[in-house]
Amino acid sequence: MSGIDELGYDTKAIRLGYKPGVSNSHSIAPPIGLSTTFEQDDPSTNKGHVYIRHSNPTRELLEKGIALLEEAKHCVCFASGSCAIGAITKLLNTGDHIILSEVMYGGTYLYTKEVLANLGITTTYVDATDSKNVEKAIQAKTRLVLLETPANPTLDVIDIAKVADIVHKRKNTLFALDNTFLTSYFQKPLSLGADIVIYSLTKYMNGHSDVCMGSLCFNDDSLLPRFRFLQDDAGLGPSPFDCYLVHRGLKTLPVRMRQHMVNGLKVAQFLESHPFVEKVMHPLLPSHPQHEVAKRQTTGHSGMVAFYVRGGFRETSDVLQALKLFSLAVSLGGVESLAIAPNKMNHASAPEEEWARIGFTDNLVRLSVGIENVEDLIKDLDQALNFAASRV
Repeated sequence: MSGIDELGYDTKAIRLGYKPGVSNSHSIAPPIGLSTTFEQDDPSTNKGHVYIRHSNPTRELLEKGIALLEEAKHCVCFASGSCAIGAITKLLNTGDHIILSEVMYGGTYLYTKEVLANLGITTTYVDATDSKNVEKAIQAKTRLVLLETPANPTLDVIDIAKVADIVHKRKNTLFALDNTFLTSYFQKPLSLGADIVIYSLTKYMNGHSDVCMGSLCFNDDSLLPRFRFLQDDAGLGPSPFDCYLVHRGLKTLPVRMRQHMVNGLKVAQFLESHPFVEKVMHPLLPSHPQHEVAKRQTTGHSGMVAFYVRGGFRETSDVLQALKLFSLAVSLGGVESLAIAPNKMNHASAPEEEWARIGFTDNLVRLSVGIENVEDLIKDLDQALNFAASRV
């Protein structure tokens, strides 16, 4: 075949643009470039790399691989997903305005409240499931629209193409979208009109709960030197060893995502049938409010499921503490199954009444369904729900 761009996603994920012949060892697995500094022939000429923070072979290989899967011109990796989001906001100036989804990762919410506000950057939070709300929120100084879809933790879905059309009617306004929950395997936001795609590579892209990293993917050449400067001079870049681990994780991304989808949907269907469950949020269920949007802009869904226990925090706590296979732990996207109570754990940074208004109530549970035997997972959820129900 003529080029790697023409290959299928699974083949791209295995190859990731790496050829064994490019390393002196001809190794099938790419070598890890741990050196902090690189030899030069003369003071004014380098051989591609100078210092580990500026660039290094392992990070370069990972960035090229992620860009390949995303069908993007550029990818820049950072030490965490939060660093990646911070890098975008560093493009802004005092007095600028950001529009964000009211349903978002708690760390992003806290960053906008505690950091950006002190820098004179204003924010407006909207229900982005209705694109008209985004349009109404635009101001003269709006420079960034930053959204998640599916959103964390309630799995709200926004119409990416509609929002992109609204944003692109304006000059000097960027549309950045967090695609962590789906990855490029199920959703390609750039092709739908987003300017920047955000990842917490910590999650599905790495897939093994052992790396903290983030990335930005984009096509605009003018953004590359600005993000490279932040990656380098602000010291936001990841280590070579972590880059190696994410690169290795990407090789199994397609097969993992397919199994996450199968398991997650079966778990969601089971939960929807259980009498101690009030409501289930999963974009592939016909009951999801944005089911048709999800079908139109994605090719599937990951292992993320949200549901509401019948009762309050006591009943929810009983369910979570009775689980045996699902670990009570924050984060998501690993091969193992996790469960959390969002408003008491990773979304505990906002006033309770503010979260409750948008569905972050005491009876909300978010699951990251892993790739274990799904029958075992369903049995675990069943016994935990039945235990909690028996205590009412």
